[in-house]
Amino acid sequence: MPFHSSLQKTAPATFPDISFDMYACRDEAGTIVSLRPCKARNHTMFVSKLPPKPDFDLLAAAAPASADRRTFVLALMGNLICSWSNNESLFIYVLMILLRTDEASAAVVFATLNTTRARLDLIQRLAKIRVTDKTLSKNLTALIERFSESTKVRNELNHCMFIFDSSGAITHTQSMRLMETKASLRFGEIKALDESRLQEMVRTTHEMTKINRDIWDLLPRLEAHVHGVKPQSVPRDAA
Repeated sequence: MPFHSSLQKTAPATFPDISFDMYACRDEAGTIVSLRPCKARNHTMFVSKLPPKPDFDLLAAAAPASADRRTFVLALMGNLICSWSNNESLFIYVLMILLRTDEASAAVVFATLNTTRARLDLIQRLAKIRVTDKTLSKNLTALIERFSESTKVRNELNHCMFIFDSSGAITHTQSMRLMETKASLRFGEIKALDESRLQEMVRTTHEMTKINRDIWDLLPRLEAHVHGVKPQSVPRDAA
């Protein structure tokens, strides 16, 4: 027996007194007149809150013109992040010395603490009970502070979205963090990836190169102090 549904003859439901659109109210001509919640007229249309889909064909066609600058920007970011990662890994040796253990055990402790901040906090607390030389203690603290400053720049680039213009050039970054004050809460600070920002990346990478050398210079002094022996030089190829 053929199936007949009464729903086929039912008019679409309307909701004259319910607010659907929490973002924009429009007049009869469709012009936005308010960005506050509004009382909806009779309608059945669902308005998506999604942004428009990018025109990928247009972007692909325009991308070659901005390829050189885009490659330069990506290379700067890659150098910075690579330098930062190598510097962080050196703190495994600092932990090894302060814990008076072997490299493998220090690496386990390092990896178990899953944030950079937690690793540095542990190093600073261990230093308070292991390092009695005031000069050496100040040197270690200064290195950690310098590394922490470089970490801020690294985090900005490692935890963000990148905004491209119609030519395929990277123009801005948008943070993936909440910015909270006493009076407001907002998501995603947007910063221009301009010449000034690129120069900051170059300076930070150069500073991290210096930090790397300074950590290697500190390690034998720290080891000798903790174990009460004369400092030994680290072989050049170890770096």
